[in-house]
Amino acid sequence: MAKQTNIDMRGLTIYQVFPRQHSQKQNFEGVRDDLDRIANMGVDIIYLLPFHPIGKVERKGLKGSPYSIVDFYKIDEDLGTLKDLKTLIKKAHDKGMKVMMDIVFNHTSKDSVLTVEHPDWFYRKPDGSLANRVGDWSDITDLNYELPEVASYFTDVLIYWAQIVDGFRCDVAPLLPIDFWVNARVAVEKVNPNMIWLTESVHPEFIKYIRDLGYDCSSDGQMYEAFDMAYEYDIFDFMDAYLLKDSKNLSRWLKEIYRQEMIYPKNYIKIRGFENHDQKRIREKVRDHDHFINMITMMFFLKGTAFIYAGVEHEIDHLPNLFEDDLIVWNEKKSLESYLKKLIHMKKDPIFSHGSFELNAHEQAAVFSYTFKDEFVLGIFNLENIDQIDLPLQDGIYEDFLSKDRIEVKHGKIALGKKPLIIKTDKGRRR
Repeated sequence: MAKQTNIDMRGLTIYQVFPRQHSQKQNFEGVRDDLDRIANMGVDIIYLLPFHPIGKVERKGLKGSPYSIVDFYKIDEDLGTLKDLKTLIKKAHDKGMKVMMDIVFNHTSKDSVLTVEHPDWFYRKPDGSLANRVGDWSDITDLNYELPEVASYFTDVLIYWAQIVDGFRCDVAPLLPIDFWVNARVAVEKVNPNMIWLTESVHPEFIKYIRDLGYDCSSDGQMYEAFDMAYEYDIFDFMDAYLLKDSKNLSRWLKEIYRQEMIYPKNYIKIRGFENHDQKRIREKVRDHDHFINMITMMFFLKGTAFIYAGVEHEIDHLPNLFEDDLIVWNEKKSLESYLKKLIHMKKDPIFSHGSFELNAHEQAAVFSYTFKDEFVLGIFNLENIDQIDLPLQDGIYEDFLSKDRIEVKHGKIALGKKPLIIKTDKGRRR
């Protein structure tokens, strides 16, 4: 893993924003207007979806995908100007938050400036037309990183934006050569050594599929050579198997979470986000409100950086359309902002970044714990509505961090309700 990765970043919370869908203004100003509310929750990093001009050739939908980019140095005029973006970033900084941008280097729109200025930089079909290596996305065409000038150009793009933003979330980064990312990070650190690097890693089955086609695709372990954080797509399908198919798959998912402790570098950081702009809302997948609260609370408790897609805090179950105008319908009546504020504050405790992480139970309830110095913290998430569970705690009275309720452990067991429990004590009371 990148040696300079600071594991304190496990205690941070990222808040993903799709500027076009976030407010009635549908621009940077609309996001800026919301910064007070976002900062009040305790968010550390705002991550903006791509804000470059969107291609028109074979565009998907009326508005088009922000991942179909015309010019990597320009701003979509519908969102504002570079000055507007810098004003947004300054206000975020003033409130103690950093701003991360989306980097999309695998492809461009079919009418990008590069298809005109450097048509030889792209993959082509046998008939000479622009092409994708995988799939048939009508609005994009893939770049060819076998050409050194392609890598050089996009390294310069990174250097440019690294002087404006605080971090990069890199779209389908494993499809690009890992050497590109390693070398690009070295170059970027000369102008901004504090950049945060997040890779959108890909599902394991997709890695094999790409490799079977004869192309390279890096595993999560490889991506940690250049990146600080990686998506948890390596285990995402196990979560969906539990939520969408059969509760019997819960144990497998929890074990896969814990297995990450053994297969990744010691200072690995996974983002813990159960939804994003590509995935269905977690509220749509769960049974009910109580199930949702247990899942979201566990998401914050897991080892890694917490990741919120704007709308989670209002229990929104609709995923905004990537290609059309589809504004988030904010619902103050279902606001969980004060609850998330507690979780975000809890996450900043050093035990969640530096502690020894353990899986204690994995059948019908999830029980995880951390031990750090003289402290011990236990998270109990009653995902399948069981009545009681054995706990690795001595008998006695404890306090739930979330509700401040008194919790009694008797004969090594605890009675469970529907709400998650988080108990922090000294490690001497661990059984």
